Amino acid sequence: MTVRKNQSALTADEKRRFVAALVELKRSGRYDEFVTTHNAFIVSDTDDGERTGHRSPSFLPWHRRFLLEFERALQAVDASVALPYWDWTVDRSPRASLWAPDFLGGTGRERDGRVPDGPFAAAGGNWPINVRVDGRTFLRRTLGSGGRTLPTAAEVESVLSMPTYDMAPWNSASDGFRNHLEGWRGVNLHNRVHVWVGGHMATGASPNDPVFWLHHAYVDKLWAEWQRRHPGSGYLPVAGTPNVIDLNETMRPWHDTSPADLLDHTPHYTFDV
Repeated sequence: MTVRKNQSALTADEKRRFVAALVELKRSGRYDEFVTTHNAFIVSDTDDGERTGHRSPSFLPWHRRFLLEFERALQAVDASVALPYWDWTVDRSPRASLWAPDFLGGTGRERDGRVPDGPFAAAGGNWPINVRVDGRTFLRRTLGSGGRTLPTAAEVESVLSMPTYDMAPWNSASDGFRNHLEGWRGVNLHNRVHVWVGGHMATGASPNDPVFWLHHAYVDKLWAEWQRRHPGSGYLPVAGTPNVIDLNETMRPWHDTSPADLLDHTPHYTFDV
């Protein structure tokens, strides 16, 4: 059974293996396929039209499947690797251990956001940015720029306490747990973290930055926690809703997965806490 651990609890060998698997996926071209997929759905998901990966109830099951696919790709390289998660309510500083040179590297240079250290720095030659939003070919970050702060534990608790998964109009204007977690309403959890990291994480091509996977693994963990706390509150909408994915409706780009298939993560992985 795959166990997803807090990144702060990873051993030096686990960090090394995770990074090596990422670099191998990048070398093979498989990594950039995930970046391309995510960027395509960011572009196509709109409040008034069809929406699957974002601004919609299926934000959480879509990303759960996306992460599962990516984790399996990593495990095809090294079976010992699992996706770690980043608890940004605790590791809140650009000086936190995940930004160290032995793991993800730190923030970018002030003039252009170019990450100068760690295994994904351009100087190492292992991480060319091929799925680009502009002409720059290097990984960019601006951690905490503009005085931004990461969500707090109290803010997370306020969202976890919401009893209803989602509600009309089923987009970025919705009330309910999903949209407050996604970050279009209220205290803004998921979206705020993307903006705090900055650089590629603030674009549709956000998986260019490997921290994307750690961030979304934690968002997924929060969904699992919400499910545990609200066992009587299931995925909504159930049926007959235009432009969004109902409970038993298939989610693009896959042909074999509906939200109902992804409500229980435990057949696939567990979390360490």
